Amino acid sequence: MPKHLTIVEHPLVQHKLTLMRDKDTPTAVFRQLLREISHLLAYEVTRDLPMTTKNIETPLVEMEAPTLKGKKLALVSILRAGNGLLDGVLELIPSARVGFVGLYRDEATLQPVQYYFKVPAEMENRVVIAVDPMLATGNSSAAAIDLLKKSGATDIRFLCLLAAPEGVARMKEVHPDVPVVTAALDDRLNEKGYILPGLGDAGDRMFGTK
Repeated sequence: MPKHLTIVEHPLVQHKLTLMRDKDTPTAVFRQLLREISHLLAYEVTRDLPMTTKNIETPLVEMEAPTLKGKKLALVSILRAGNGLLDGVLELIPSARVGFVGLYRDEATLQPVQYYFKVPAEMENRVVIAVDPMLATGNSSAAAIDLLKKSGATDIRFLCLLAAPEGVARMKEVHPDVPVVTAALDDRLNEKGYILPGLGDAGDRMFGTK
């Protein structure tokens, strides 16, 4: 994926995103929309996966048919909100291996604090897709990618629902080799580090917490 930033402008993605932004959209509907939109975003982030062929028999003839090449993908959720995207992508790629990075943002410094890390073996041989609905300051996302690279991963893509210009710039600065796929590039961050216009806190919207 050569481009650093890809914005998925498909009409269904944009329509579902508008519904998710609406503050009156209830938790259950928000969760369902996130699952649906993740399918569409996953289509884009997996567009150029390496392919090979294998010999199969259809009911009529033998043929050389295209199939995915190499080790099974690794999907890595940046907890906790990443699980909403993870569930949808996993439905599309059920054979993928799954990892988790636990980071929370210190509200005073806006810096990430790690509390959990568990990923599949042989990360160096897998295409790795890191998922987190919000790319805000980029600090947590960059820290998660740091950890994935330390685990051996070299082919990493970052999938998010919304991105702020500050987060995109941060990721490009520290991880220029990691393409970002998102549904929208919003205007800016507020003084608390939330994306504007955004959709609020994705984890709270998804799980019904405050």
